[in-house]
Amino acid sequence: MSLEANLQKVQARNKELQALLSEPGGLSSDVFQKLSKELAELSDVAAKAAEWDQARAELADVRALLADSGLDADMRQMAEQEERDLAGRLPEIERALQILLLPRDEADARNAILEVRAGTGGDEAALFAADLFQMYQRYAAAHGWRFEVMEVSETPIGGYKEAIASIAGADVFARLKFESGVHRVQRVPATESGGRIHTSAATVAVLPEAAEIDIAVDERDLRIDVYRASGPGGQSVNTTDSAVRITHLPTGLVVTQQDEKSQHKNRAKAMRILRARLFDLERSRQHEARAADRRGQVGSGDRSERVRTYNFPQGRITDHRINLTLYKIERVIAGEALDEIIDALTAEDQAARLAAIA
Repeated sequence: MSLEANLQKVQARNKELQALLSEPGGLSSDVFQKLSKELAELSDVAAKAAEWDQARAELADVRALLADSGLDADMRQMAEQEERDLAGRLPEIERALQILLLPRDEADARNAILEVRAGTGGDEAALFAADLFQMYQRYAAAHGWRFEVMEVSETPIGGYKEAIASIAGADVFARLKFESGVHRVQRVPATESGGRIHTSAATVAVLPEAAEIDIAVDERDLRIDVYRASGPGGQSVNTTDSAVRITHLPTGLVVTQQDEKSQHKNRAKAMRILRARLFDLERSRQHEARAADRRGQVGSGDRSERVRTYNFPQGRITDHRINLTLYKIERVIAGEALDEIIDALTAEDQAARLAAIA
């Protein structure tokens, strides 16, 4: 579909939404909120379309002026420069407009559940998992997002076997969805006396958070076990059965929560994580038909895919999906330069999707 045809569809939908929202009496609050959000998103397209139309009109005017044989030399020189500037700007505006018109993943605006787990590498893998979890925590703080730690399984030396958090804010999933996969680290472990470089790994999963209306969970499909919470090494840290394990029988998914002293709070947290995992599972099923295409894109979300290597001796971090290497590993781990990688991944995904519809 041409850019003009796409814009006509968007402009028609824009008018339709404005009409619906001008008389909201018959709309439920949920529908009103949803339509208002859609209209706000379309306003970005409308603004960029207006900029595109204006640039094209100005270029046409300048070219009409240049066609006048009686134009004096100074005016011609100024008009030629303006033509070059406008002709240079137009492709940039057009590309930005095409990106805005790309089908948007409806999950992009959602909050996210972040899960980080130690992989191969023993204690060092757990320490690296803790580093990654804290990197995302600092990144969330820098973006003004709310980062809620939901579950941490800590090792005696401060590593994380598993850590789960919910992250809430503007476009959280859109920014973090490409982080899913295997992250590999190469460094000399603090526990290594011989100074040898070790390679270990941690797995990151970023799931869009699901609401109750997205995933209806039948209580009959759940097995809920309660037990006493325990700390590192298995010692009991609670005298009541406050820890909760929920098993979703149809899928075999298991979620445990023990961070809260209240069994009710642990159950509520576990259900949030379970819904996110079920929602992610359903999204994966829906996208199976496009699996071959997704393997060639950066947003596959494959948990077994090696996505990034952090080489501390060389101060180097490499994202293997787009062959991007930065020599600022400390700033990335601090959450300060992670945007450089995320921006590059987003741009690559947009380019791939634009090429697919060209």
